[in-house]
Amino acid sequence: MAKDETAQALTIRDLQKSFGAVRVLTDISLSMVPGDFLVLLGPSGCGKSTLLNCIAGLETITSGQILIAGRDVTEIPPRDRDIAMVFQSYALYPTMTVGENITFGMRVRGTPKAIREERLAEVASILQIGPLIDRKPSQLSGGQRQRVAMGRALVRHPKLFLFDEPLSNLDAKLRVEMRAEIRRLHQTVDASIVYVTHDQIEAMTLATQIVVLRDGLVQQIGSPDEIYDSPANTFVAGFIGSPPMNLIPATVEQREDAAVLVFETEDTDGVTLDIGDRLPREKFAGSRSIVFGVRPEAIGLEGEKPFNLPADLVVSSTEKTGSDQFLISSLGGAGLIARLSAESRVNGGEAVRLSLDPAKAACFDPGDGSLIHSFTDR
Repeated sequence: MAKDETAQALTIRDLQKSFGAVRVLTDISLSMVPGDFLVLLGPSGCGKSTLLNCIAGLETITSGQILIAGRDVTEIPPRDRDIAMVFQSYALYPTMTVGENITFGMRVRGTPKAIREERLAEVASILQIGPLIDRKPSQLSGGQRQRVAMGRALVRHPKLFLFDEPLSNLDAKLRVEMRAEIRRLHQTVDASIVYVTHDQIEAMTLATQIVVLRDGLVQQIGSPDEIYDSPANTFVAGFIGSPPMNLIPATVEQREDAAVLVFETEDTDGVTLDIGDRLPREKFAGSRSIVFGVRPEAIGLEGEKPFNLPADLVVSSTEKTGSDQFLISSLGGAGLIARLSAESRVNGGEAVRLSLDPAKAACFDPGDGSLIHSFTDR
């Protein structure tokens, strides 16, 4: 790592983790500065919780190195890593009050009562749970229990907070509220947080940095904007976004004035889209097959976006979600979803002319799926 590791909240170098002959994490290297909110994001089974457990010391790593605040903790037990974990199950002691739950770890370690009470008052104020201090967990709602679990971690003033899908047991409305609570907590105490989730909305709204994992391999590390606007490959493009980026087979062909995109169709010679000088010749010499990725919100009806498709497309169906209407069609043999305003009057079975804005588009290699060109980087 080129960065000064003593100034990093967390540094992971070449981490490998295997269970017997099965490797679940491969060549994981990343770092985060103090105050970062690092989200480990990926589908179920990608290795994100295993990686979190390795950071915590709950799983021993096969090879590599883990440093927390510049200190090598690779062989150090969890209790000595100066971390605090928040689990999805809350893990509260049912016979203890909220206050006792929050300060239990401090009491076990022999922290004086005056300091425990001072820390408890501080945490109760930050999390706004003062009126709950004398209640038992059975008297709390799910969101209140999660606040208590966060308070138990926060009271220790650790170097690193580890959150393992803490909102997965909450209903949709409460998840939104608790996301705001966690974001406020991060901003208030400037905590260094590693957060595991499979929910991309949580990742995009909470993270300062996102690590996208797939099958134990890092696919991309970047800010939410970087991950969304310039996905490193078709997996990231298809995983991030709701709906995700459209991925359409196409060919880049060189014409006299500029390169153009050609999409195959069943009943015509193809749909050609000339987007001016947006396709740099140094990346697209001659004719080249690509996968053209474009975000649903970058597609509109004719005239709504900078470039019109020169052919009508048949709408297979539409979906209204209140503020949006999703138009579902196909292009180049692949599905195409456009995010339109709810006022758009489009129905299934109609033929419509669409337009697109290449500012939210990218070209990928059809072989390995890697990014060839992001129009956002222009």
